[in-house]
Amino acid sequence: MKIEEIKSPDFLKDMNNEELNELCKDIRSFLVSSISKTGGHLSSNLGIVEVSVALLKVFNTPKDKIIYDVGHQSYVHKILTGRAKDFVTLRQYGGISGFQKRNESEYDPWEAGHSSTSLSAALGMAIARDLSGNDENVIAVIGDGALGGGMSLEALNHISDVSSKVIIVLNDNEMSISKPVGAVTSILSSLRMSKFYRDSKHDLKDYLSTNFFGEKILDFLIRFRDGLKSRLLSTNFFTDIGIEYLGPIDGHNLSALESAFQMAKDHDGSIIVHVVTKKGKGYSYAENDTAGKWHGVGSFDIETGKSLKPSVKNSKSYSEIVADYLLEYKKIDPKLIVLTPAMISGSKLEKYFEAYPESSFDCGIAEEHAVTLAGALAESGMHPFISVYSSFLQRAYDQVNHDIARMKLPVVVGIDRAGLVGEDGETHHGVFDISFLRPIPNVVICEAKDYNELRSLLYTGFKSGLPFFVRYPRGSAIVDNILPVEEIKIGSYDVLCGDEDSDVCVFSYGVDLEHIVELCSSYNGRVCVVNARFFKPIDKNLLSKLTGIKTWIVYEQTQKCGGLSSAISEFITDNKLDIELCRIGIEDHFVTHGDTSTLKEIEHISLSDLKKAIEEVL
Repeated sequence: MKIEEIKSPDFLKDMNNEELNELCKDIRSFLVSSISKTGGHLSSNLGIVEVSVALLKVFNTPKDKIIYDVGHQSYVHKILTGRAKDFVTLRQYGGISGFQKRNESEYDPWEAGHSSTSLSAALGMAIARDLSGNDENVIAVIGDGALGGGMSLEALNHISDVSSKVIIVLNDNEMSISKPVGAVTSILSSLRMSKFYRDSKHDLKDYLSTNFFGEKILDFLIRFRDGLKSRLLSTNFFTDIGIEYLGPIDGHNLSALESAFQMAKDHDGSIIVHVVTKKGKGYSYAENDTAGKWHGVGSFDIETGKSLKPSVKNSKSYSEIVADYLLEYKKIDPKLIVLTPAMISGSKLEKYFEAYPESSFDCGIAEEHAVTLAGALAESGMHPFISVYSSFLQRAYDQVNHDIARMKLPVVVGIDRAGLVGEDGETHHGVFDISFLRPIPNVVICEAKDYNELRSLLYTGFKSGLPFFVRYPRGSAIVDNILPVEEIKIGSYDVLCGDEDSDVCVFSYGVDLEHIVELCSSYNGRVCVVNARFFKPIDKNLLSKLTGIKTWIVYEQTQKCGGLSSAISEFITDNKLDIELCRIGIEDHFVTHGDTSTLKEIEHISLSDLKKAIEEVL
């Protein structure tokens, strides 16, 4: 079958197992071929092919609603619902999303880019269904890593307490992005082990039922089995909280999957179908990956598995620069403790975790827990550092406010992936953290212009004794001249070119400052450029010295609302200054997916937009 010609999943109803297995092979080949060109989430989708096929065969979509937790494992679902032809545009501006997207297809009833939301969403849809007198099925597909997230456990607790039926497909591949952690993982491991007991039971029954004496022995063994079963399965987490459990099922056996999903469909009440899959199945490099390298990939060579992105000598990601500094700082501060919510690999912390296993903690997909844990560590005399993506820090807002800032606890937070991140789109752009952190008392928020200043800001954070937030972007820098760290005065700015006699002043921050200075230097001193590296507190002394310049431009690649330009606007208003303020930033909307250079043009936050604003003044 030509994958690109699929228009809907209806054809699956008439296919036999042999045809379906062949289809699964074709889908895997298509995924590897397509993602090798566009990049995207590979391993998770290779692992869920048969599950997605069986779901769409058994259930009647789009009437029945299938919700994929996070949504990055919905590529097969997209293929089978008529979007394979669009995969050449995957995660590109104007193309299809890497997640479920409601405006893309009627087959996508929900959308998410963060973990552990599917069960709450599914229950909401199930309750609405019952109140409306409808009869559609609601199915949530959730991974073993996401099941340990706080929202998932809250939703399970609620599902067990209401009559509305939710079908939960637990996709257990023993991985989230990298290896999952916690008690839920141990529970699932125990349930997987119990499969040996069940398989052995059926083999024994088939053998003994062939003769009279065998029947007698079988009768005794059945009674023995029932007692043994109650002991073996009494710790089943799901049945203990009141949700029926079916499994574990071989997640690559279509016959078993179809039978299990049909049983779940016919079952009266909520039920968990536990399927065991192999993440990365069908592509050896992804199958053998234990570190999470093949979870999300750029373009690559299929034969060798090597990235097609050109390597740059001495280049390091900003995440690596931070991780390397933590290793360096640990040597002078034995009280340093590093935490991350399931992002060891993404935040490049593998070396630190290997070198200092006793003072490094992967908290699982639990940002709220990680932040409060860090606060308690700080209160107890430790020096915690949390590495967390900007868009994931949103999930721990209350804990930042209530459990760290309110008590003025010295926690240093590395806000990774700050700014536009490109192809992952709305759910992952790190453009809100400045806005939501600025109103919180006691916090310091900053961003470095280069890797040396980044190291110094981290050092400053550890010395500050305050809740200290350091932003750094996705991307890399050429590291060729590492300078000694120095403590930076909190709230201080630097003038990088021009002076207080210039005609216009540009305030900005981050790694774009190098290009901004290069642009503005051509105006022969008429443009002053300020490294506004602190968003809170701001440098009111320097701002007061620059009030002779009557036009200020704030250039940032985050939301205008609540960002640096808001802080400077407040300063102008509070001091009743006669200054014209031009604000360049993201307007009040969510930014779509696409490469960052295209997005900057679309959002009017490119350097050409800054140049145009400067020249309108000059």
